[in-house]
Amino acid sequence: MKRIAVLGSTGSIGTSTLDVIAAHPREMQLTAITAHNSWEQLAQQSEQFHPRWSVLSNAALKSTVNPDAFSDSSELLFGDEEIERVASSDEVDVVICGIVGAAGLKGAWAAVEAGKTVGIANKETLVVAGPLIMDLAAKNNATLLPVDSEHNAIFQALQAGHPQEVKRVILTASGGPFRGATLSELEDVTPESALAHPTWEMGPKITIDSATMMNKALEIIEAKWLFNLSAEQISVVVHPQSIVHSMVEFVDGSVVAQLSPPDMRLPIQYALTYPDRKAGLNTPMDWSRSFELTFEPPDLEAFPALRLGFEVAEKGGTCGAVLNAANEAAVERFLSGEFRFCDIATSCQQVLESHQFDPEPDLEELFLLDGWARKEIKKWK
Repeated sequence: MKRIAVLGSTGSIGTSTLDVIAAHPREMQLTAITAHNSWEQLAQQSEQFHPRWSVLSNAALKSTVNPDAFSDSSELLFGDEEIERVASSDEVDVVICGIVGAAGLKGAWAAVEAGKTVGIANKETLVVAGPLIMDLAAKNNATLLPVDSEHNAIFQALQAGHPQEVKRVILTASGGPFRGATLSELEDVTPESALAHPTWEMGPKITIDSATMMNKALEIIEAKWLFNLSAEQISVVVHPQSIVHSMVEFVDGSVVAQLSPPDMRLPIQYALTYPDRKAGLNTPMDWSRSFELTFEPPDLEAFPALRLGFEVAEKGGTCGAVLNAANEAAVERFLSGEFRFCDIATSCQQVLESHQFDPEPDLEELFLLDGWARKEIKKWK
């Protein structure tokens, strides 16, 4: 029985993880769930799964939350520090990190420091602090398993060969709602149209990142650290059907891909059952019907955020933390109507270029730069 903590259980990754746990009651036990503000949804999850802990990171809610809405067998806790405590608890074996953005870093750090098996769903953890996290994992014998579909696909495909045999990895991108659009056509994009993703159902921040292709930029950086690759070993291809989730090309010319209908429950389940495979909830491929799989190169002119990903992966250091924070703040301004769609990548690039680069930052410096970048975006015009 694997005892599982789900950080960010009310988000899209979190709810999908709970679906997987519910489907495997003899093998998985939900030990902890966390949310920031969505206490009513957290209470419903508490009543359904009866975890040891239910945590709300927003301590200000303590006076307004109704504790009777939670399971009697679940201890209700408040504050960011409680997320770190349950993530490192001896009563937890596996931690799924699904808190969106840099806010998820502290919980992930605590889990890795405690030597847990950690399912990384929030790519920002490795974007912000990739080398520090990987060093910490090695020091504490923690196991990092990718949960997002692209890196989980690469993780599976890499098992077909040895690390020294890898020529490159190819991340696939759906292209988002604006695939094929020109830069001029993107000038007047609204938040409503950007949130209409053609393939995946995700939270608003990640959906906007898909529309700008910043999500793929962040995935390039994540792949570098997670799989110990150079920036030159990472490519991106647009694949609108979202069936091929990523590929690995080996030195002999063989390309190994992972295919499945788009459903986050599959990579989540693989991370939870690894190294085994189990029957799951996801819809299987239907090989009885005709269908096409198409691939095309990305348009770096229309989607300049993607170029930033390659640049940051090449340079490393403090660049990942600055790009991630700037993007989070820029997406907020776009969703609130303060930014145009194309301002997101432009502002991120300018903040990135103006920051004081450090090739080997510590965690404190990364958090300071995170705050600095957000302030820069708030005053950007």
